[in-house]
Amino acid sequence: MAKSILILQGHPHSGGKHFCHALADAYAAGAKAGGHQVKRLDLAALDFTMLRDPADFLTAAPDAIRKAQDMVTWSNHLVVIYPLWLGTMPAVVKAFFEQLARNNFAIGASENGGWPRQMLKGRSARVIVTMGMPSMAYKLFFGAHGVRGFESGILGMSGIKPVRETLIGGAGGLSEKQAAQWFARIKALGEKGE
Repeated sequence: MAKSILILQGHPHSGGKHFCHALADAYAAGAKAGGHQVKRLDLAALDFTMLRDPADFLTAAPDAIRKAQDMVTWSNHLVVIYPLWLGTMPAVVKAFFEQLARNNFAIGASENGGWPRQMLKGRSARVIVTMGMPSMAYKLFFGAHGVRGFESGILGMSGIKPVRETLIGGAGGLSEKQAAQWFARIKALGEKGE
């Protein structure tokens, strides 16, 4: 079954030619070959500020974020790609998801003071994270807490499931052959819409 896939490029260097950008290209190529519809959004290219007042969560989002909300509404599968910075996502990714959640878009206020409403049910996600360290070390020694917190505390709380992940360790030292193998794997995921 064809999916509507939104690729969220979370590398903080907008338009750069980094490994994350090449991974997004590979996923998009696979998804299109698999008959899926694809849209892309470069988070670092968006014009928005960080939220500083909790009251802002209840107000309408700025134009750039409203357009992003429309793209998320259009999609039924999200692909979030970013490099691991200081054990978690870069600040631009966190700031984007905070903005995206405004006005009860992702997580709705409970009507009776109970569990928040999951506003993005019916969507799945793939989180692709690159890192300098071996991915097994990140999992074993650091518990992959930064990625797991994002998957459960933001995507899961929004109702997105399943959330699958691909952790790519040693990203800065990959040979051309190793990089090509990763591109092939990511392209295959795109083709399947996973």
